[in-house]
Amino acid sequence: MFKVELYSGNREENYDLLIKQLNALLEGEKNKIANLSNASALLNQFLDRVNWVGFYLIEDGELVLGPFQGLPACVRIPLGRGVCGTSAIEQRTVRVEDVHQFPGHIACDAASQSEIVIPMLKDGELVGVLDIDSPEKNRFDEVDQDKLEEFVKALVKFL
Repeated sequence: MFKVELYSGNREENYDLLIKQLNALLEGEKNKIANLSNASALLNQFLDRVNWVGFYLIEDGELVLGPFQGLPACVRIPLGRGVCGTSAIEQRTVRVEDVHQFPGHIACDAASQSEIVIPMLKDGELVGVLDIDSPEKNRFDEVDQDKLEEFVKALVKFL
């Protein structure tokens, strides 16, 4: 059974608790959309100073909007375009301090100032990306990157 626990440790400990909660929440569920929906809700509840948390999934050679929390978003993103498309094509995390300085940034929400995108790889195959936007510049640091990469590794086991 899923149980919400309070985040009272340091940032690393809180992220570790988040990943523990993710595993408990998704344990035994095989539906990809349900699991991505719960993962986006869990992240949105956990993270502060963010305005969009969600997933883009690979479909027919492009990224297609999946479950998310936030304002309506771009539905399709070509691989290699914008922060999400760059992360997908290069299969690496892209952390952007100021989205207005990122060449080809796709502005789905004018309030977004910084962004982090983590590719989701299952058995070496790209299945999508986790995209998180913030209305404040330089919101995401190395701790966020490391722990969100761990979160994605835990998540893809349930996809």
